[in-house]
Amino acid sequence: MTRINVTVDGASYSDDVEPRMLLVQYLRERLGKTGTVIGCDTSNCGACTVHLDGTSVKSCNVLAVQADGHEVTTVEGLATDGELHPVQQAFHENHALQCGFCTPGMIMQSIDLLKENADPSEEEIRLGLEGNLCRCTGYHNIVKAVQAAAGGSR
Repeated sequence: MTRINVTVDGASYSDDVEPRMLLVQYLRERLGKTGTVIGCDTSNCGACTVHLDGTSVKSCNVLAVQADGHEVTTVEGLATDGELHPVQQAFHENHALQCGFCTPGMIMQSIDLLKENADPSEEEIRLGLEGNLCRCTGYHNIVKAVQAAAGGSR
């Protein structure tokens, strides 16, 4: 076992974990952060995307021990005082989901995309989200939601 100290959604945790435990497993099984979804176990779908020190990562591709000393933000940690994050609100208002399975990862990746490019074109949005798969929609409303969150409805 290895002792890790990590901040998740603003709260500090100190836990003993097996060195092979994935960050997604730690978040879900130890901390109950079930909004971080296990989708494919191969880092192909992006459903497990979280922010590690403010940058999106696929948590099925990161070991929990690699998060030691770092800050993790999950989709549950985005809302403030009951107010949805602007990207969460845009996804809600633009019905940018169908089954909702990919939505947490899409939201986390969208936030990272908008941090890098505050007013992306449709092509830049599609390119920025290409590592996150949605099996239900045609991505149209997801792109609309990202544009709305950016304030750049084209």
